[in-house]
Amino acid sequence: MAKTEQVQLPLYRVRVGHTVKLPLAWKDHPFWINRIKIEEPAQIEMIRELGVEFVYLLDGELPPESVDDQPLSQDNITPDAAPASVDQQLQTRRAIRLSQQRFLNSVNASRTVFGKLLSDPQGALQAATELVDELACHLSESRRVYLALVSSGESMVGVTQHSISVMVLAMMVAQELKLSDDEMRTIGLGALFHDIGKLKVPESIRNNINGEMTPPERNFLKAHPNFGHEMLSRSGMFPEAVLHIVRHHHEYIDGTGYPDALPGTQLPLLTQIVSLVNDFDHLLLRDDVRSPQVALGFIFKKRAGKHNPELIKLLVRVLGIYPPGTLVHLSDGCVGKVMLTSDKVRQPQVWSCTLEGENPCLRFLKQERVRVTDVAGTDELSPEAANVLQASANISFYFVSP
Repeated sequence: MAKTEQVQLPLYRVRVGHTVKLPLAWKDHPFWINRIKIEEPAQIEMIRELGVEFVYLLDGELPPESVDDQPLSQDNITPDAAPASVDQQLQTRRAIRLSQQRFLNSVNASRTVFGKLLSDPQGALQAATELVDELACHLSESRRVYLALVSSGESMVGVTQHSISVMVLAMMVAQELKLSDDEMRTIGLGALFHDIGKLKVPESIRNNINGEMTPPERNFLKAHPNFGHEMLSRSGMFPEAVLHIVRHHHEYIDGTGYPDALPGTQLPLLTQIVSLVNDFDHLLLRDDVRSPQVALGFIFKKRAGKHNPELIKLLVRVLGIYPPGTLVHLSDGCVGKVMLTSDKVRQPQVWSCTLEGENPCLRFLKQERVRVTDVAGTDELSPEAANVLQASANISFYFVSP
């Protein structure tokens, strides 16, 4: 049967080996894409729970009608057909989607905040505080919160997307340090506004991450902490600790940062946290880095002595050895992209496909006894696999409670 044919197949006739398409919009089901290769009975049960009466058969033999055929019910689902892991897989897929939506909502909210800053600074501060409190609420939703890979879907990472990602990472580091609620709010506000000064820098300069800049252009870009500090100070409403983060988020503890070359003794802990997280997140935009795992290695090797080593350890604990967005080789010969942090370092949840880009799916490695063997470079992937894994897509982070 040609793969392009779309035969309506009742759910009770779906078999392992079929490739089917769901008659639903992407937001209405827990799978990553509408096209699904049925590899185990549990997938059929998950589709049955969606309440659809049929799927489209894209590939596989059409089973003959039989008097034995009957719709699946709780009475005839065997333990093997509905393992206990089905609920967990469904919950994880929904959690990833929720994290993506929350990230987009936060990006939109931050744009509203930035838009109010000059005309209504009091309203901007109130809206910003509400946004930070909302993120703090998401962070405290469960006893163990992880990180999910999210994206704005835009080709360039703007100030707002970067700021939300930095907020998320900085607040998770702050949680690891068991900082107070007031300190958590301060670090959230500082991270949110840390790059606000870039809005006074021409877009052609601030988006030129990987290109050559003239000395005047580079100096203009490096002035953005001063611009941001001035914008917030003008209102007289922002706490001094927030202003310090905005002005000094490019300072290093060895005194080689800018704009004031402050040594570590003059850098409060909250400023040091945002400086480290901002440094890491910016590395993800560089063509020679991009991979989160490579960025962590860069921090260890190239930033030794520039960030507090204890904070670096905490960042690694938050991100994991294979942070979300990292391309990896798997022990079964497939390749994948890490989607969530995990307690099982080498067995995270991954979006996976074969080396040829076939059989794309979200996989739970610890349930399959498959493990990550090493990191994959984009140049090691076939064009088909690179496309399936969206190897060049921008990387951001948000909390998830799977």
